[in-house]
Parts: sequence; structure tokens; C-alpha cells
Amino acid sequence: MMFTGLVREIATVGAFSGEVLTIKAKYKPSLGDSVAINGACLTVTNVMNDSFSVLLSSETLNCIAYENLKGNVHIEPAMRASDRLDGHFVQGHIDGVGTVKSLHYEKGALHMVIDMPLKLMPLMVPKGSVAIDGISLTINDVSSDAIRLTLIPHTLKETLLASYKVGRRVNVESDMLVRALHHMLNRGDKKSPTWEEVEHWMHLY
Repeated sequence: MMFTGLVREIATVGAFSGEVLTIKAKYKPSLGDSVAINGACLTVTNVMNDSFSVLLSSETLNCIAYENLKGNVHIEPAMRASDRLDGHFVQGHIDGVGTVKSLHYEKGALHMVIDMPLKLMPLMVPKGSVAIDGISLTINDVSSDAIRLTLIPHTLKETLLASYKVGRRVNVESDMLVRALHHMLNRGDKKSPTWEEVEHWMHLY
């Protein structure tokens, strides 16, 4: 499944048992559909009149900031082949959890610095893409252990990012093309990727 990293709705958590998550939303999926909730791709297991439920595996819970599955959350249905891509290709596979380090407003924009797991830093590219809690964003600066994002007023209006506080943990998904190239360049056989492999990934992107 693919997503665009554009929030389609800010929905509300109805209940969370630690395994089953119930979401109250205007969007009504079908049974078995994939929906990204705060960036994590989850499968719909039950559909009610004004809500739907998804099941979170122990693997998923170990990879995400599950404490944020309360109050309001970002949701995005899986992308259709006919959809316009305004963000970037997002898989809904969370690579790790970052932590909001600092917040600073300047001329209406919010500069957000996020401390990142060191294992993800090779995948963070200046002016490249990253998904934070399911939102497609551009990385402005990269340090040894953090990234800086600049969030424009439109993004702040359409998402929950304006409500984030220092210390909040966030779901991070790296750019899939950067991740694929990093894997090919660092694979165990030490062989450089062929131009055919690189072209293949570029076409997918």
C-alpha cells in the first residue's frame, strides 16, 4: 500500500485497548482497507456507523509512539492509482520514533527540531523528504543526531503539528528511495548497485 503523506482528516480516538484501536471519523473505509493513522499503515478489522477499528500487532506497537493514540490523530486512506501525488510516496512503515527537541516561531512559520534515532540519520537528507506522524515534510537541515523542519501556516492549520510540545515522541518514516539506495550501497555482498537497479528505483519513485 502507498500513501501521499497528506492528512485527509483529523479524526478522534474512540477507544484503545492496547491492541484494538477504534477511530471516530467522517471517512468510512471498507473492511480490509489500509489506513495510515499517525503515519502507521493499519488494516481495518471492523466498520461501525461513525467509526472503524484496526488491530495493532506487537511488532507495530514496538515501532511507533503508541502513547499518542488518544485524542485526535491524523488519518489518510491508502492512495489509489488515479490519485494526484502532492506529497511524496509514503509506505506507512514506521522506521523509528523521534522526539521533538525545540520549537521556534518565525514570521508565521514554525521551526521544529526533532532528535532522531542514530540508525536513521544516514537516511535524512537536506532538502529531502520525511514523514512525521504521517505528514510529508521537507528536511531543512541535518545535524549529527537531529533534523530541522520548517512548517508553514497551511501545514499547521491542516494538521496537529501546531499542538506538539517539546518532548513529544513522533513516528518517523524515511524517504523510500533514500532507504532503498542506502540498503543497496550497504548490503552484505559489498557490490555497488547497477545502473539498472538505480533506474528501477527512480522509476518507482
